[in-house]
Amino acid sequence: MRAVLTRCISATVTVDEEIVGSFDAPSTGGLLALIGVSVEDIHAGEQDPAVLDNKIATMARKIAELRILDGETSVESTGAPVLVVSQFTLYGRTAKGRRPSWSDAAPGPAAEPVINKVIEQLRARNIHVEKGRFGAMMKVASVNDGPFTVIVES
Repeated sequence: MRAVLTRCISATVTVDEEIVGSFDAPSTGGLLALIGVSVEDIHAGEQDPAVLDNKIATMARKIAELRILDGETSVESTGAPVLVVSQFTLYGRTAKGRRPSWSDAAPGPAAEPVINKVIEQLRARNIHVEKGRFGAMMKVASVNDGPFTVIVES
C-alpha cells in the first residue's frame, strides 16, 4: 500500500460538480491522503489475512501519527482533518514506453474495502475523515501548506 500525504490548509474533492469531501483548517492544517493499493497487497492478504490487516493498520497509524503538520505535530495530536482519495495511479509503471502500465494496481473491487478499512481505523482514533468517491472521476483541489508532501509505504 502506498500513500502520498500532502499537508494542506484546505482540500476538496468534487464528483459531477458535487463536493463529496472537503476540509478547511487554516489554523491546524490537515492532510490530503492519496492512497493506492497494489495487487501484491491483495495477494499477500489472500495468503495470510493478517499480513494485509497489518499493512492497513500501519498505513492508518502513519497517517495519524506522522509528525508532519506545522510545529512537527500530527493529525492525531492536533485533531486535524484528513481527506482520503483512492489513487490507483500511484502504482503506475512508467519505465517503458509512453503509456503507464496499471498492472501493479489492485482492481477496484479488491482495493475499495482496503481503503475503507484505513478510513475506519482513522475514524476509530477520533480523526475527522472526509473521502472521495471510489471509482469516480474526481476533481481534487488543495491549498498546500509548505508545500510539504511525503510518500508513505506499508
